[in-house]
Amino acid sequence: MPRYRVAVDTGGTFSDFVYLNEHTGAVAIGKVASTPDDPSQAILQGIEALIGRAGEGETAAEPADVSYFCHGTTVGTNALLEGKGVKTGLLVTAGFRGIYEVAEQARPYGPAIFDVMYDKPTPLVPPSRTGEVRERVDFRGQVLFPLDETALRSTLRELRGENIEALAVCLLFSFLHPAHEARVRAIAAEELPGCNVSLSSEILPQIREYYRLSTTVINAYLQPILARYIASLESRLAGAGITTPQKYIMQSNGGMATFREAARTAVTTVLSGPAGGVTAGLAACRQLQIGNLITFDMGGTSCDVALIKDGEAIFSSRGKIEGRDLAVPMMDINTVSAGGGTIAKVDRFGVLDVGPQSAGAVPGPACYARGGEAATITDCNLLLGYLSADNFLGGRMALDRAKAQAAVACVAEKLSLDVAAAAEGIVRIIDVKMEEAIKAISTMRGHDLRDFFLLAFGGAGPLHAARMARDLGMAGVVVPLYPGVFSALGLIMSDVKHDYILSRLRPLDELMPADIEAVFAELTERARDALRRDGFADDKIRIDRALDLRYAGQGYEITVACTPADVTALASLRKKFDAEHNSQFGHMAPAEPVEVVSYRVRGVGLVPPVDMPKFTPQGLKLSDALRETRPVRFDRKTVSCRVYQREKLDVGATIHGPAILDQFDCTTIICAGQVARVDEWKNLIVTEET
Repeated sequence: MPRYRVAVDTGGTFSDFVYLNEHTGAVAIGKVASTPDDPSQAILQGIEALIGRAGEGETAAEPADVSYFCHGTTVGTNALLEGKGVKTGLLVTAGFRGIYEVAEQARPYGPAIFDVMYDKPTPLVPPSRTGEVRERVDFRGQVLFPLDETALRSTLRELRGENIEALAVCLLFSFLHPAHEARVRAIAAEELPGCNVSLSSEILPQIREYYRLSTTVINAYLQPILARYIASLESRLAGAGITTPQKYIMQSNGGMATFREAARTAVTTVLSGPAGGVTAGLAACRQLQIGNLITFDMGGTSCDVALIKDGEAIFSSRGKIEGRDLAVPMMDINTVSAGGGTIAKVDRFGVLDVGPQSAGAVPGPACYARGGEAATITDCNLLLGYLSADNFLGGRMALDRAKAQAAVACVAEKLSLDVAAAAEGIVRIIDVKMEEAIKAISTMRGHDLRDFFLLAFGGAGPLHAARMARDLGMAGVVVPLYPGVFSALGLIMSDVKHDYILSRLRPLDELMPADIEAVFAELTERARDALRRDGFADDKIRIDRALDLRYAGQGYEITVACTPADVTALASLRKKFDAEHNSQFGHMAPAEPVEVVSYRVRGVGLVPPVDMPKFTPQGLKLSDALRETRPVRFDRKTVSCRVYQREKLDVGATIHGPAILDQFDCTTIICAGQVARVDEWKNLIVTEET
């Protein structure tokens, strides 16, 4: 029987699908319009279409043949961004209710530093739904005051009157003594039946009270939303005949979690979709033997960029989403509001603004003829000649040039410009915004962009990448074979990952190897048990270990990989930390004492790898791929530009710019003075002509 992997990446405008036949290696792709009110509708539409196509020329596929399903979702992300989570309560140790409101006592970087009217984001839980718990544990984990259960029940009854649906519990030093939080949950189950409870000792058992609290609140705020969505999706999949137990949700750390685990720890999915693109980018690094890449994922509503250095992605243990702090392992992805649906408008002072608002999937850009009237990036790209009105989505969707013209004309009139000049200006502004996002993760961190290729994907990424790479002085552009669904492709390449952390603050020179191994053994066993429950045999499980270390008295840590060999020779571990500190900050202090702050374990369930097929030259001529020649505007000049059908390009083909390459899921622009070559995997490698 054939076996298929299905991956779905839900975007703001389109949902992307990849369908892999594990026996033959054949790949099918698809795109359908997203259904924001119920994303599972689009998922079922796309799967049904792909299953039907998968039977062409081979044994007909059935839903029961789907052995593996992975989903990159924005459900939790959108609920957080739009403030549409559930009504949540919060319990903290008595005397510490101000932690959430005070937060870091610092403004974020950027324009907010100079904004005299700046306000912090409104707390997800107001003071009126924050209760105090009479208990106290000290920094050693010793109980100073036992839990007052009578007072706790009274507080919970007050919260019951607020009709909360979720409860976050964050007690002082609970990562050292979790028994009080566990008892709070048991009592909450009696006093608040049906209320979802998130414990900080389970969500994030590490030091720094505010970050632990903020992360736990976000999890509580999102968990019922994501749990309901996953339950609905699972029911719909079962109704469609897809019953495989291997159903996963992508996490921010670049690994997958089972439906059950993702529903429990919703906070780990806030970068679910973008993480798939970085995972596929890592595979591209190995395939192309290019160590340094900037992934550039431009879709319908946003642009996500990430840096890959020497074949390794950059990870972070802390981040912000819409100004809200969370501290979970995540890929270091920088997101800006820039996509094909980004809206351009002129404000009351006559200033052209591009974004952050987006037309989304409904109504979409004006040229989609679905009721949208605002000028968007897609409308501008159509008017400039970059998009083919009759060949969008492989001809499955026609674009209305007249509606795009009318939308952009409203902007042009207010700027006293002709429509073409306004469209080009709008595109230029969005390019600069995305270039700034790339600089933020590269040159502003000491990286030289001349050493990096730009890996362009997403439905709109290859439309803009060639100009941006030239502006930034990058080595070139790589456009993969399936750029429009590249993030979904990364989903079928991902392993299952479970992260565990535990803070135990002690000087390194006071620890014996057995002390360190004892903590790692506890976390390792938890990771192995979780992966065994997920169906992985012991020989398909990998354990990665690391320590968070710092010089005594520092306010930050550095995560250093820690193998069993490092533990037996702690002096070498100390040297690794010094070297890493010097690499990140330009200095080190070998004579200063070092502290162990936290222990980290990542359990990885190894999924069979996916190798993209190689192609051999078929002797096709470049002229065989030529669709048409049409006027296109580049740099305030209109030129006659060749348009090729990318699927008809042979291995080894060379295309000199200016040129446009159409394909089902994307359009690629090659500027004058650039040359694109098709490699043996049918990637496009775009460089400046020499």
